[in-house]
Amino acid sequence: MFDWLSDMELPTSFEEFDIIEVRFKGGRKDFFRNTNRLDLTTGDAVVVDVPSGHHIGFVSLKGELVRLQMLKKKVDNNEEIRSIYRIANERDMEKFQEVRDLEAGTMYRGREIIQQLRLRMKLSDVEYQADKSKATFYYSADDRVDFRDLIKKLAEEFKVRIEMRQISLRHEAGRLGGIGSCGRELCCSTWLTDFKSVSTTAARYQNLSLNPSKLSGQCGRLKCCLNYELETYMTALKDIPSVHRPLQTQQGDAVLQKTDIFKRMMWFGYKGDNTWYPVPVERVQEILAANAKGVAVEALLLEVPDEPKQNEFVAQVEGNLERLDDKFKSKKKKKKKSRKPLGDAAQPEQAEPREPALKQDRSQSQPEKQSEATARQQRPPRNRNRNKEGRPPREDRENRAPRESREGRDNRPPKAAKPGPPAGQPGAEGQQPDRKPRPRKPFRGRKPDQPNPPRTDA
Repeated sequence: MFDWLSDMELPTSFEEFDIIEVRFKGGRKDFFRNTNRLDLTTGDAVVVDVPSGHHIGFVSLKGELVRLQMLKKKVDNNEEIRSIYRIANERDMEKFQEVRDLEAGTMYRGREIIQQLRLRMKLSDVEYQADKSKATFYYSADDRVDFRDLIKKLAEEFKVRIEMRQISLRHEAGRLGGIGSCGRELCCSTWLTDFKSVSTTAARYQNLSLNPSKLSGQCGRLKCCLNYELETYMTALKDIPSVHRPLQTQQGDAVLQKTDIFKRMMWFGYKGDNTWYPVPVERVQEILAANAKGVAVEALLLEVPDEPKQNEFVAQVEGNLERLDDKFKSKKKKKKKSRKPLGDAAQPEQAEPREPALKQDRSQSQPEKQSEATARQQRPPRNRNRNKEGRPPREDRENRAPRESREGRDNRPPKAAKPGPPAGQPGAEGQQPDRKPRPRKPFRGRKPDQPNPPRTDA
């Protein structure tokens, strides 16, 4: 329980309630009187009086909310309520921690003794008192168990006073704790104290599938939360008719498939048809009344239901897609219109040769382009049988005289010397003029403004 009055100041004339709620291991809670008027806050460790000595617990609630909790649990405010000794100090907490460290080993040893005695019981938890004078063994069993011999052996083994306390499987899950399928801590280990019986009829009323793995909790029993919304479902089901037989229509017998309780809609389907038809509860009542008189109605629904309105976001996306389709279609039409028709395919000789499109220099004028094109067309076709220097083909060179009878290069007349610069100028008398060497440009292939030569068949 949450203390929502903890931040509120009480009036000066109002005396605070002197009983405190204290929590122990496993979620067990009890009420103790603050006789010494200690200044306590929620979560403080206190030493309390118990019938067989003293124990240490933690303050869970104080103030006026404790009075309401006592009324809820039907606890009387009388002299039987024990008192709080003091706030636990460091020495008390050290001893308490030493005692709690013994609980795990005691539980394992107690299970071994139970197996030796062949008792049909399950030991789930052990709790030592803070002064180590008593140990409480919590167990669960389906039938009554005679554990007199077990108590004797446990007392001889651990040298403490033994108390056996039987708990149900739901209390066992509450003591161990855990996380439920909802993602929160188990209700039985936080706030639930009264465990009511849960049956499968609660799941039937809520239209849940009777799957034991989904309806069972960590305790192995049906989930307690099945009872939380049962009253709401029972109230909503008062106006919904129970259909035990198929509805008789002129189209055929309609069988009930499912019922949406809060939308007040019942779904029916014809035999041999996989389509389900939603029918309001009022219309179902009318059909049942007509069938009781022996009249088969024309159809399940009097009017054809309107088509569901489309989502605004979906409509916007579809509109954008339609605009994109229209845009692409218009582009395709423009491309088809811009294409020029080719010449007659039956007369390929009269068709002019197509020249590849090249990047031309923008500075070149249109008349110069036309003159270059006409000169290119008037150029005679190249003879592939002649080389660059105009030599005769290979067949003519085979009939020439042998290389030994030819005139050598040494007997050729010397070439005329080029006239040099006059005297007194740079470069005279074998002197070369001072010239800066030109940087060699890298070869990048054909220039972009130089067109390809026309292709001609040899």
